[in-house]
Amino acid sequence: MRLSDNSIGRLSGRLGHSLFAYGTLQFPEVLEVLLDRVPDLSPTTASGWRVAALPGRVYPGLVSAADSLAHGVLLSGLTAGEWAILDAFEDDEYDLRPLCLPGHLGPISTYVWTAAAEPGDWHASQFAAAHLSQFAARSATWRRSTFPNTQ
Repeated sequence: MRLSDNSIGRLSGRLGHSLFAYGTLQFPEVLEVLLDRVPDLSPTTASGWRVAALPGRVYPGLVSAADSLAHGVLLSGLTAGEWAILDAFEDDEYDLRPLCLPGHLGPISTYVWTAAAEPGDWHASQFAAAHLSQFAARSATWRRSTFPNTQ
């Protein structure tokens, strides 16, 4: 994960306990293998953003799009240890930034994509049907190799 001047910063101590997840992190199967639990999930949307398909990847990126609406979930109650896992899990092309969501006071953290994206949108239902089980299995392998003593 790359940090920018306007990012929240994983070590800054300013991270909240909530994350807007719009891609693979909205699936309980992925959260369970990464965090050993499924945090509270609440459906929500972010206006002015879209969930973009990414070249050569099965997971998406959140990109700015004035007239769009990004659907996702709010993950609540994340611990510092869980943030560390999520930060390590995300590619360097993601930047952790604050985002305003309807009905929430103050900004919510999200991972914004900073590299090239496809013009088309990513669809959670298509991902679930074609890639979810394999992605969750690869995520479990990643977790065991990256954080071997935390499970």
